Amino acid sequence: MTETKNDFKSTLKSLDTEEHIDIYFYRRIGYAEAKLAEKLGITPNAITIASIFIGVAAGICFYPVNLWVNICGLLLLILANSFDSADGQLARMTKQYSPLGRILDGMAGDFWFISIYVCICLRTNQTIVWFEEHTWVVWVLAVAAGVCHAFQAAMADYYRQMHLQVVNGKSELSDSADLSQKLKEAKGLNKLIQGLYLGYTRCQEALTANAQTLRKRGELPAEFRQKSLPLMKWANALTFNWRSITIAVTLLAGVPWVYFACELVLGNIILIYMIARHEAACRSLL
Repeated sequence: MTETKNDFKSTLKSLDTEEHIDIYFYRRIGYAEAKLAEKLGITPNAITIASIFIGVAAGICFYPVNLWVNICGLLLLILANSFDSADGQLARMTKQYSPLGRILDGMAGDFWFISIYVCICLRTNQTIVWFEEHTWVVWVLAVAAGVCHAFQAAMADYYRQMHLQVVNGKSELSDSADLSQKLKEAKGLNKLIQGLYLGYTRCQEALTANAQTLRKRGELPAEFRQKSLPLMKWANALTFNWRSITIAVTLLAGVPWVYFACELVLGNIILIYMIARHEAACRSLL
């Protein structure tokens, strides 16, 4: 039992950065899926690709106004996220790390939410009278929420990775200068993927001036963990779990468009607060 528990813990990034819902639910399911995948010789990237199809199918299930179809969509979304846990856990179990894996992992959630956003818009315009008469409004809300979602997820990931750099001595953070060089050498589809990842990284760096200065000085000081730890709950609030809960509540309540309002208001309040607190913490260590 102890060995199994230790094996499970070794597949986690860090207890500092793991959310309670993940530790007690998604990571447990993901661990079982990763163990099965290891026996079957399935790679982490294959699991990630499977999660894309499952997540897109979940979004499609949110289009009809049918309780049971919607519940099936929520169950598929849970399965997709368990696969998203499993791919990283399998990579840590088998040491199958790759830049492509990190890029694919980030893109998987984008595909899920594009499907979810589009289907929520179509459903809203066909079921709510006011939106039937002003069909463009929900699409504007969706695009604005999607842009904010991208910024929120990017910054939450950045702060979690900086924290992991202190806790584990390593992280998956990239440097835009290195990525620019790789982009010059890339070809075909890989060039497009590298270009998107470069844009993602530049966005993170542009919003973290003090953090960039601190990182350029070399190894992050141990004191950084103490200042960063209270902010992890806010980073976790901008990840999948609370978004999926909000989607479930608004969908089952018959007002799925309210999810976009939550992204635009609550999500951005948390984002601004998180950046301000993190930048202040980095400034105090300079």
